[in-house]
Amino acid sequence: MSVDLALTLLKAPALTNSYTAHLNRHFQLFVVIVAAGAIFPLLYLRQNFEISILQSFDITLSQLSNCYALMGLIFAVTYLPSGWLADRFTPRLLILNSLVMTGSLGVWFASIPSYQNLLFIFSGWGISTGLTFWAAHIKIVSILARGDYQGRFFGLLDGGRGLVEAILATTAIWIFASFLSHESHTSELAIKQVIYMYCIAIAVAAALAYSLLDDSKCESNPQQSEKFLVELKLVISRQDVWIAAICILCGYQLFWATYSFSAHLQENYSLTAVTVGSITVAKLWMRPLGAITTGYIGDWFGRERTLGLAMLFASCCICTIALLPAATGTEILAAIVLATGLATYAVRGIYWSTLHNCEIPDRSKGLVIGVMSVVGYLPDIYLPLVNAALLEAYPGKFGYQLYFLGIAGCGLIGCISAKYLRRSP
Repeated sequence: MSVDLALTLLKAPALTNSYTAHLNRHFQLFVVIVAAGAIFPLLYLRQNFEISILQSFDITLSQLSNCYALMGLIFAVTYLPSGWLADRFTPRLLILNSLVMTGSLGVWFASIPSYQNLLFIFSGWGISTGLTFWAAHIKIVSILARGDYQGRFFGLLDGGRGLVEAILATTAIWIFASFLSHESHTSELAIKQVIYMYCIAIAVAAALAYSLLDDSKCESNPQQSEKFLVELKLVISRQDVWIAAICILCGYQLFWATYSFSAHLQENYSLTAVTVGSITVAKLWMRPLGAITTGYIGDWFGRERTLGLAMLFASCCICTIALLPAATGTEILAAIVLATGLATYAVRGIYWSTLHNCEIPDRSKGLVIGVMSVVGYLPDIYLPLVNAALLEAYPGKFGYQLYFLGIAGCGLIGCISAKYLRRSP
């Protein structure tokens, strides 16, 4: 018995160190989650306030779509160098720079500038989130997760980010409704207060990243530029990288469809701005549930199989949204929107775990993330233009139906891609 006790005492420091390392990994993940949850909602404010934005900034849907298409184009151009930067510099430096730049542009955005200035702001956001933030935060999570935690860590990233966004969006809706309740307050004034709230959240995230984020365990490779073309050629020659990128492309399109729910419900189902905002904010609360649950299921049931089933469910939900009759009640509309949110967030929660299939060393993982992002996030460029073109050519409900059904069809292609990804070497 004394020998067993002695062996236990000898092993105790190792167990303690292992537990401390485990907690540290989750703590680092938490900091990244807060940063990701704070930085993106301001860019996609249209998700909950599209009509109010159009009215406050005195712009058309085509002009707003042009802003998002420009930002999407910058995303596409910067994703690859973003991967190169993530391999060359530490994530903490890149993430902090992104938060500061995004928040500063947000203050300018709150001044309700002209359309020409909006183009500059959205371009800046494309750089601050696409070039310096995107690959850095994906890489640090992939390294923290190791091989056996890929599904759950990326599920926690997307779900936790969604939780932060849901809290902020709920606060935003409360601020917006509170200001509109006063007769002397306009929609423009309410939108300004919402934007300022998001800027404050980004400032808090920047302070946390500066003070608490520890990226000492992440490899950086200052000589990456010397072998960039060699490693790029290796990456783009891999079949599994392309299949995983197609999965992300199709899954991201399913998520993009939800950005139009706000305008669709308000225009075609005669719901008020506050009612629509409440429904779309409630949808955000599906993100933690969908993403985190799917991440854990993926590690147990198979990540690619789970991804395929989630995309199939999301496609069916979007088809339902497209085909609901105009007389559909608010409760049914809300239920379908929530189910669609659950499904699309499940897809988002797990599609980056496919990165682990591409067995690339950590020091070059940023490059793979860059390549997959260039392909996977192309919808940022063309979907705003497709959406605006369809709604101008086919005003009213029919334009939305064409848009949603087309995206649902792409989701089915994603299901097939996930199946092939399981079989790829």
